[in-house]
Amino acid sequence: MSKRRIKKVAIVGSGIMGSGIACHFANIGVEVLLLDIIPRELNAKEKAKGLTLEDKVVRNRLVNDALTASLKSKPSPIYHQKFASRITTGNIEDDITKVADVDWIMEVVVERLDIKKQVFETLEKHRTPGTLITSNTSGIPIKFMSEGRSEDFQKHFCGTHFFNPARYLKLFEIIPGPKTDAAVLNFLNGYGEQFLGKTSVVAKDTPAFIGNRIGIFSIMSLFHAVKDMALTIEEVDKLTGPVIGRPKSATFRTVDVVGLDTLVHVANGIADNCKNDERLELFKLPDFIDTMMKNNLLGSKSGQGFYKKQVSNGKKEILSLDLNSLEYRASKKAKFATLELTKPIDKVIDRFKVLIAGKDKAGTFYRKTFAALFAYVSHRIPEISDDLYKIDDAMKAGFGWEHGPFQIWDAIGVDKGLELIKEENLEVASWVSDMLTSGSASFYTVNNGASYCYDIKTKTQVKIPGQDAFIILDNIRTSNEVFKNSGVVIEDLGDGILNCEFQSKMNTIGGDVLAGINKAVDLAEKNYEGLVIGNQGANFSVGANIGMIFMMAVEQEYDELNAAIKYFQDTMMRMRYSSIPTVSAPHGMSLGGACELSMHADKVVAAAETYMGLVEFGVGVIPGGAGSKEMALRASDTFRKGDVELNTLQEYFLTIGMAKVSTSGYEAFDLGVLQKGKDIVVVNKDRQIAVAKQQAKLMADMGYTQPVKRTDVKVLGKQALGMFLVGTDAMEDSNYISAHDKKIANKLAYVMAGGDLSEPTLVNEQYLLDLEREAFLSLCTERKTLERIQHMLKTGKPLRN
Repeated sequence: MSKRRIKKVAIVGSGIMGSGIACHFANIGVEVLLLDIIPRELNAKEKAKGLTLEDKVVRNRLVNDALTASLKSKPSPIYHQKFASRITTGNIEDDITKVADVDWIMEVVVERLDIKKQVFETLEKHRTPGTLITSNTSGIPIKFMSEGRSEDFQKHFCGTHFFNPARYLKLFEIIPGPKTDAAVLNFLNGYGEQFLGKTSVVAKDTPAFIGNRIGIFSIMSLFHAVKDMALTIEEVDKLTGPVIGRPKSATFRTVDVVGLDTLVHVANGIADNCKNDERLELFKLPDFIDTMMKNNLLGSKSGQGFYKKQVSNGKKEILSLDLNSLEYRASKKAKFATLELTKPIDKVIDRFKVLIAGKDKAGTFYRKTFAALFAYVSHRIPEISDDLYKIDDAMKAGFGWEHGPFQIWDAIGVDKGLELIKEENLEVASWVSDMLTSGSASFYTVNNGASYCYDIKTKTQVKIPGQDAFIILDNIRTSNEVFKNSGVVIEDLGDGILNCEFQSKMNTIGGDVLAGINKAVDLAEKNYEGLVIGNQGANFSVGANIGMIFMMAVEQEYDELNAAIKYFQDTMMRMRYSSIPTVSAPHGMSLGGACELSMHADKVVAAAETYMGLVEFGVGVIPGGAGSKEMALRASDTFRKGDVELNTLQEYFLTIGMAKVSTSGYEAFDLGVLQKGKDIVVVNKDRQIAVAKQQAKLMADMGYTQPVKRTDVKVLGKQALGMFLVGTDAMEDSNYISAHDKKIANKLAYVMAGGDLSEPTLVNEQYLLDLEREAFLSLCTERKTLERIQHMLKTGKPLRN
C-alpha cells in the first residue's frame, strides 16, 4: 500500500469552525480549498455597486467574509498572517469539481443530518475514489451520515471532531463509521498527532463522543449543584478554575464564550439518545437555564449570559447573574479557607488531597463533585471507550483540564475516591473493584520511563500506545536524575544528552536556576554530548526573578545586584561558548530572561504556541541578561551598506522598546528573537523535548566544535545614537511615551549604538555586556522603575508611569 500524504484539503462550510480548521491546516503548510454556499440575495453594498448574483465577488461573498472575520479574530486562528495565502476560497456550485484534486475532504456545515447528507451526495459525484472524507460533528451519529453512499465512500469515511478554537484546543476525536477501514483510522490518528499537533483519540460512535459526554456532564452536574449548595456563579468559577488546573474561564465564563445554546443543544442530544445513562436526570435543564434560553442570555454572542459587560461613567464593569432572581448585580469576590491552604502547593496534582479534606463549603463542593465525576466516568467504560486513558486525554486536550478524572482519582487515592462515591449514595462500575482485586492499586503506573494504565479486558496494566515519539519528564525525573537543587532538576535523556528542567515558581530564573544551568553545562562537557534546556510546565519561563532584583534595589545593595546581573550574563555566554551543543525548548510564555536564554542556545526548538519577547521595558529596565547585547549583535549580522544599517538597528531597537511578544513560534522569527535557517518550530508540544534531544544529538554527531568568541560586532556609535535620541524626543513630545519611558529608551539606545563612539567600530561582546549591565543598574536606582517592578509583582500587569 502506498504511503498516504496530505498535500491539499477541501473544507466545506466556512463558519467559525470551518474557517478555524482551514487556518490550522494552513498553519502546518497544507494547501486548503475553503467552500461555502452562494448568497440568495444581494446586500446593500452590492446593490450600490450594480453587481448581480452572477458576479464572482457576490457568489464568494459568504466564504470570503467568514474567512476575513476569522483571520481578524482574537486570539488569532493562524500562526502567521502570511500563512493565509495557503487558503483558496470558492463556492459549492462553481468550485465543487476542484474536490477531485484534494487528498482529504472535510464537511463542516450546520449540525443537521439532512443537510450533511445532501452535501455528501453532491461531494460523492466529484470525489476521487480513495480520498479521505470526514465530518466535523460534535454529536450526530456517524452511522447515519454514510447511509446510502458507495462502498469506497463508506470505507474512507469517518467523523473527525476538532474542538473550537481549532488552533488552540488539542483534542482531535476520530469516530469510525460502520464500514470505516482500520487503515484510515490509523492514518488519521497518526496524522492528528504528528502533523496537526493534536491529541488524537479514537472514540466510539456514541452520543457526544468522549470529550463532550464527560465535559457536558461536568457542567450540567454543576448547574444542578449550584442551587442545592447555594453557591454564586463567582464562587463556582473560583472553585473550578486554575486552583484545580482548569482554564481561568472556569465554568460559567466558559459557557458564556461557547454559548449557552450550544451547550443546551449537546445536553439535549445526550438526554434524548442516552436513555440508559444512570445520571440521565442531570442532562435535563434546570429551570434557570430554561429561563436564560427564553430570555436570550446566551453569553458573548448575545452580549449577556452568566456575566454581562457594561460601561458606566466611562468605566468597564462586569456584572454577574444572580441565579435566584436572574437579575444582574455587581460581581462579588469569592474566598474560601480551603483554597488558602493550597496557596503554598505549586503542583496542582498535589492539591486534590487538601481540597477534599476541606472543612468549609469548598471542601463539601469538591467531595460532592469529584464523587459524581468519578462514578460517572467509571460507568462510561466500556460504553464510550474501552480505554480509561482516552477519557483523561479527551478532557485535558478538549477542555483544557491539567489532569483527567482518573488521574485526579489516583491523586487522592482509589480507595478514598470510592469512599466519597459511597458517601454520595452513588454506585461505581464493577471493573474498578476488579482492578483492585487484580492487584492494581491505581489506574496508572510508570515503568522504565513509560506510562501504563489498567486495561479492563486483560485486567492488567498495559503500556499506553503512541508514547515512543515523546519524552515524558514526569516519568523519568526520579530514575534519571543526575543533579538537583531548589531551582532545577538535571535528567539524563539517554544517547549522551542531558536535560536541564526548571522547577522554580512559574519557572522564573534566579540564582539557583542559573547555578543549575552552569552545573548542567559542566556535567555535559565532562561526561555527555549535548544539553537541552526544557520543561513541560504550563510555560517555559516568565523570565528573571524580578522579586529578587526588587529587594536588592530597594535595599540599595548595588554590588550584589551588579554581581547577580553579571552572573546572568556570564551564564548566557557560558551556554553560547560551551564545547557541547545547547538546545533551548521554549513553549507558552517565554519572556524576558527566558527569551535571552533561548537566544544564547546553539539552536531553539520552539513549540508553535510560544509567546516570546524581551518585555523588560514593562518593569522599567532594559534586557540585562545579555539580551540588549544580543539584539545589537544580530542587527550587526544583518547590516548591509548605506542607510539600511540604521533602519535594521532601529527595527531591533523597537522590538525591545515596544516590548513586542510573538503570538506564535513563527512570529518570533519576525521579531529577530528566533533565527531563520537555524531555529525550528514543532507543532506538537508533546514531541518537543524528544525533537530537541534529536537536534542536540545531531549537532554532536556532526562534529560540534566550540564557537570562537566574537570580536566583530559592528556598532554605529553617535550616528545611531543621534537618530534614537531624536526619535525618543519626538515620541515624548507627542505624548506617545512618558518621561520615564524616554529615559529607559535612551539607555537602551546608548547600549545598542555601542555608546557615543565617533564612528562605526567593531567591538567584542563583553564591551556591549558591560554597557548593558551599567544601564540596567542605573535604571534600578530610579524610583519609577521600582514602582513598575512593585506593580508587576503585585498585579502581574505593567504600570505606565
